[in-house]
Amino acid sequence: MKGRTLARWLLVAVLGVGGLAGCESLDSQQRKWIFQPSDRTWWGGAQAAEGMSDVWIEFASAAEKQNVKLHGLWLPQERADAPLLLYLHGARWDVRSSAHRMRRMHELGFAVLGIDYRGFGQSTPGLPSEDLAHEDALAAWQWLAQQRPQARRFVFGHSLGGAIAVRLASEVDDATGVIVEGSFTSIADVFSTMKWGWLPLGPLITQRFDAASRLEKVKAPLLVVHGSNDNLIKPDLGRALYEKAKQPKRFVLVEGGTHHNTNAVGQVQYRQAVADLFGM
Repeated sequence: MKGRTLARWLLVAVLGVGGLAGCESLDSQQRKWIFQPSDRTWWGGAQAAEGMSDVWIEFASAAEKQNVKLHGLWLPQERADAPLLLYLHGARWDVRSSAHRMRRMHELGFAVLGIDYRGFGQSTPGLPSEDLAHEDALAAWQWLAQQRPQARRFVFGHSLGGAIAVRLASEVDDATGVIVEGSFTSIADVFSTMKWGWLPLGPLITQRFDAASRLEKVKAPLLVVHGSNDNLIKPDLGRALYEKAKQPKRFVLVEGGTHHNTNAVGQVQYRQAVADLFGM
């Protein structure tokens, strides 16, 4: 995100409970302020996405009892047996904004699918939530399996997408590996790193994104990457997420990396870690 941070949005949401009609309103406000869904594209994203193929993933949402259409960008490899990577982005910007990261992961040998959750970009309009984003990620995961049934599949999550990636990996048994960048243990822990983090507002957080508690069920190897200069999600939260995970795992701290450029600054470290941990 740019300008306002996820943590600041959450503080506003939780402190605003007194002016809301009830728990449902509080939940809706947190969903709006955590995801900040839009069709906006980060600077340069549209150009980076040129040449990628548009894909559409349709499925029936059990949570909302409606048909959903997700928009995605597909960047295949020439090799038919190339490993597949599901890319899950963070808040505020659409999938085209992540095209730079997708291309860098493609350079490491992955065929990459990035998707917009409902409420983002050209996907079905609506207000996303932790559960709905998980449902969207699962639909994209299954789409990849249908395209290349024999290929190894990995999931990558940036920032908020990291928590979505961990949840997906905890509920499927066919993930070869998990990569999270600039992510965290839980939304409550993100809030605790703020100026007002001492306030006892944890019980009011409805969109918890508690990745740490789900790591016990993740069977795939986990790569956690964080920038040393990430001022949005503190590196300590990435380290704490890593500490909660089972072996095999790897933590990479990219010196000088921020919340937005760690993937670029740390490309050499990425290449080595992916080779060591995943055998690529």
